[in-house]
Amino acid sequence: WTHQMDKVCKGHHGTVQPFSDEDASIETLSHCSSFSDATSVADEGGEASEDAAQEDFQYKLKGFIDSTVDKSAKTRQGALDGLKTAMATRILYEFISERRMTITDSIERCLKKGKGDEQRAAASLACLLCIQLGSGIESEEVFKTLKPIFKNILADGSANIQARQAVATSLGLCTLVAEDDIWDVHATMECFENLFTRSYARADGTCPSINPQTSQLHTNALLSWALLLTICTANQLKDILRKHLSKLQRLLESDDVNMRIAAGETIALLFELARDMDPFDDWDDLCDKLNALATDCNKHRAKTDKRKQRSVFRDVLKAVEEGDFQSETIRFGTERMTIDSWVRKRTYDAFREFVGSGMNYHLQANEFIRDVFELGPPMLVDSATMKAMKISRFERHLHNSAAFKARTKARSKFRDKRVDVGEF
Repeated sequence: WTHQMDKVCKGHHGTVQPFSDEDASIETLSHCSSFSDATSVADEGGEASEDAAQEDFQYKLKGFIDSTVDKSAKTRQGALDGLKTAMATRILYEFISERRMTITDSIERCLKKGKGDEQRAAASLACLLCIQLGSGIESEEVFKTLKPIFKNILADGSANIQARQAVATSLGLCTLVAEDDIWDVHATMECFENLFTRSYARADGTCPSINPQTSQLHTNALLSWALLLTICTANQLKDILRKHLSKLQRLLESDDVNMRIAAGETIALLFELARDMDPFDDWDDLCDKLNALATDCNKHRAKTDKRKQRSVFRDVLKAVEEGDFQSETIRFGTERMTIDSWVRKRTYDAFREFVGSGMNYHLQANEFIRDVFELGPPMLVDSATMKAMKISRFERHLHNSAAFKARTKARSKFRDKRVDVGEF
């Protein structure tokens, strides 16, 4: 472990490098987290080596924090990436809580003075910091410092477009976790509205001319807006439905497949939240549009775009017509969770965007995320169970590999004869 960590950072003055995926694996991480019990500690070489590894890891993290103010942009970028990966793949509450304002100051400096990539990394780190701290006074403190900077970057048309895209996503999740006033949530939603409404098709049906990078900014703003819908009051939802539901349909005509899909999923989410409210006047017209997208055979669109779009819009159409949702089960450790609604899907996708492959680990060990998904307090897993999990995972990997090879052979034989009826 010490050898692996030495690769991560060469101290304050050396080049800082982010963690690799190997370092982030749950088996490697578990014995440095609060998740380990005494038995697994013994398995890893006793409490002394556990403490030494923990101290060494914290020393490296302190090096990252120091390096976020380095003169070299490359070193600052590496330090931000290192902190991001550590927070995405570990529970570091105590360490971070003591240093939260130092880290916040670094994020603020990087957002204000850094260029595109550095600003993107700083925006993501802000989210991960809030996820680690959870809802409460500590994350509120962090967010109060960063929110005005986020909003300035978002509204500044001359700011780096990638930075604005990252901020559009980060501001949404930070608001969900750390905003303490529902009216401030509403004000942030209006910031997002100011962006994505620019992608609305005009009254005559023509679409505004928007470049792909700006379209991505509008899509991110829409997805963050949808995320905040999940915590709105009933009265706010009524106003939003009246003001936006009919207009959101105009986004379904966008030239950007990601915007069309984001709009469809947002409409499904709104219908789910508004199930008990007044009926929607243009229901038949909306269903016709959704059905057209679910069966789209437009020759001018890429095959992969059409395939992805048709799959999503079949689910969206079911949601609008029947109030149905295609459930999905997420397994993590010895537990499982069902994604059984559009609200839960939007929330899960938002967290997963930041913690990535560490999502299952956070579902197991992060009290705040477990609270969001109503999973109860973290379950302690003993070493025997961990070993059993590793065996079953290895067996599952072998089974999947064999199935994949067989499927590939069968497909290659059939591929020459195949005709996709939907395309021709």
